[in-house]
Amino acid sequence: DNWAFLYAQRLALKQELPLHVCFCLVPKFLEATIRHYGFMLRGLQEVAEECAELNISFHLLLGYAKDVLPTFVIEHGVGGLVTDFSPLRLPRQWVEDVRERLPQDVPFAQVDAHNIVPCWVASPKQEYSARTIRSKIHAQLPEFLTEFPPVVRHPYPPSSPAEPIAWEACYSSLQVDHTVKEVEWATPGTAAGLTVLKSFIAERLKSFSTHRNDPNKVALSNLSPWLHFGQVSTQRAILEVQKHRHKYKESVDAFVEEAVVRRELAENFCYYNENYDSVQGANDWAQTTLKLHAKDKRPYLYNLQELEQGTTHDPLWNAAQLQMVREGKMHGFLRMYWAKKILEWTRSPEEALQFAIYLNDRYELDGRDPNGYLTLCCLWSICGIHDQGWAERAVFGKIRYMNYAGCKRKFDVDQFERRYAPTP
Repeated sequence: DNWAFLYAQRLALKQELPLHVCFCLVPKFLEATIRHYGFMLRGLQEVAEECAELNISFHLLLGYAKDVLPTFVIEHGVGGLVTDFSPLRLPRQWVEDVRERLPQDVPFAQVDAHNIVPCWVASPKQEYSARTIRSKIHAQLPEFLTEFPPVVRHPYPPSSPAEPIAWEACYSSLQVDHTVKEVEWATPGTAAGLTVLKSFIAERLKSFSTHRNDPNKVALSNLSPWLHFGQVSTQRAILEVQKHRHKYKESVDAFVEEAVVRRELAENFCYYNENYDSVQGANDWAQTTLKLHAKDKRPYLYNLQELEQGTTHDPLWNAAQLQMVREGKMHGFLRMYWAKKILEWTRSPEEALQFAIYLNDRYELDGRDPNGYLTLCCLWSICGIHDQGWAERAVFGKIRYMNYAGCKRKFDVDQFERRYAPTP
């Protein structure tokens, strides 16, 4: 279920050439830990096995793409290169670095297999809100939301087999923190991810529209780790969920809104705004209001360690933080509350954003993702991106406010706090 791969195979079949799949394993990436690398590597083992069954060579190259991929292209006489897409600056830089180092006669194509409607097709500019991008995306879905053509067993074998992958050497090449442990609830790989998708449709989809904002209810898809690592395609998830629209119309529509419109709005923001992880990326009204209130007295001030350990005065916030630390996942509604409280309890909006991104990227399995930078926690909650100005108040200015009492009106806060109470 990967349009970049399917395009590459189509080119190879047309030219009657072997097909190689390469993954460049970088030793570190932002705040990713062994929790993230372990999930990714075990998923890649499944990819390697599938490629072998399809008569396609899979290569795991250790190092940055600019250092290992051009050499691979030359040594294997590769006639063309196809890559996937990410709107984030580091992966975009990797693509540019490879492009500069490739032999001039090797064409290089990029396919947005990440989104259903390709990012640059959905809109040619940064969109102001979900309202402004929604109709553009829905208008394009008939063209792009189609079933995937089948991957075929490749009829043109490589002249020499791919080198066996030393998976242990891959782990030892990493320069990442091993103290953030892998989680038990999420089994990596496409097979496991599709099982989660099936269970969502069978058990949770019917209550998604009514209960998705209640952290005590089991109503979410829980697919974000597999979507983030490309182990399950968002397009596959939507195709399967839409088959049940006649039974659960409101839930299916709500899922499409979150997994397509909101998700692709986040991709749009990161693609067209180079300051997607900074206060400078906010709209002028938000930057102004945050600056006006930057010196306001904070009711509480916490440092990064206190936040990371979940030792604030707020038991709901602590429970949400501990859920993320233990499970690599925080309920979506609480991610908004969590980030807004960081704005309220740190010395400046800049520090709040820095802390929120660090914690999100370090613990969330789906961290280091456009959705995390924007919709799920950081820029929307702290800087009002894709939101409007609200009644002015201390610290927040016109940024939308959330508080403990509001959460108590929405769900059983005590039940959630008991579930994720600090371990003595």
